[in-house]
Amino acid sequence: MPTSPAAPRSAAEAEHESPVSLCEREPYVPAEQLVAEMVPPPRFDAVRFETYIPDPNQHSQAEAVGVLSGFADGLGGAPAAGGGRKRWFRREAKPTATGPRGVYLDGGYGVGKTHLLASLWHATPAPPEHKAFGTFVELTNLVGALGFQQTVRTLSDHRLLCIDEFELDDPGDTVLVSSLLSRLVEAGVALAATSNTLPGKLGEGRFAAADFLREIQGLSAHFRPLRIDGEDYRHRGLPEAPAPYSDDQVTQAAHHTPGASLDDFPSLLEHLSKVHPSRYGALCDGVSAVCLTDVTPVPDQSTALRLVVLADRLYDREVPVLASGKPFDELFSEEMLKGGYRKKYFRAISRLTALARDAKELVRP
Repeated sequence: MPTSPAAPRSAAEAEHESPVSLCEREPYVPAEQLVAEMVPPPRFDAVRFETYIPDPNQHSQAEAVGVLSGFADGLGGAPAAGGGRKRWFRREAKPTATGPRGVYLDGGYGVGKTHLLASLWHATPAPPEHKAFGTFVELTNLVGALGFQQTVRTLSDHRLLCIDEFELDDPGDTVLVSSLLSRLVEAGVALAATSNTLPGKLGEGRFAAADFLREIQGLSAHFRPLRIDGEDYRHRGLPEAPAPYSDDQVTQAAHHTPGASLDDFPSLLEHLSKVHPSRYGALCDGVSAVCLTDVTPVPDQSTALRLVVLADRLYDREVPVLASGKPFDELFSEEMLKGGYRKKYFRAISRLTALARDAKELVRP
């Protein structure tokens, strides 16, 4: 006998339900979902070139808007005639004949590179299924899930591929991405990327870049570098980030915030080591706020890099982060902040600080 649907919960009942634990989640993401989700994240759903506010003291920011707007306009040609699979560019449109088939936004963290990259995606005149947007990590994860040849086939019919946070962290990634992008450019796919490192300098300080100079130079040849200067907009003219709260304050906020998660920080770091980074987005899905107790400095570089990915996914989804323990600018050791991954760590600090500021309203007086 069918049962009646459950009565909707009252606001009071929803508020006092126990918070979820990220450590108890083991998300599974099918390969086809990885492809379908290659769109700008929720934080950048509504951004456009018109909503980007250039710093009046940084002329490169306004210049970047103009260059990218023109780049998007140039992607509006009609599909090539002929049989076979639909192509938005003729295969013979090689970069050697027309110059680089991509733009590369270089600049410090917080100057709006992702905003501009997402604006380019939105402005490009093509259906969503013919343009892709993802982080560098998500792109390499896609290759791991689909295989190299299937990834080439899947993305070759796209008009534009946007790659956020372009980083080369090991020689294998260098060769993989160099080969993938070369194949896509041959198929007529336009490229756009953001990074804190100029394309000719990718990999410096992290592995023997000289041993893979040919691959790195090959990647650089696909892009026109576009420098964007400026200060971190997340902290421009804003008050300092709130100091960490007490364990009791964080715990109470988690229990009073519908959809919040509550975990102690060391346990969450341990759990991240058991979840593939491609699933960190799914790990956060449906969570309204992340509450963390006992935040301590990360113990090693592998753990630190996993935390960077989690911070990016939380920032993409605009999930506030409330924490006790150490402040976020003490997460990474001085040695880490001077090493080859320093720009990733500074980006994570910047983003977590912004999310901590968003979480202030969760704490009751």
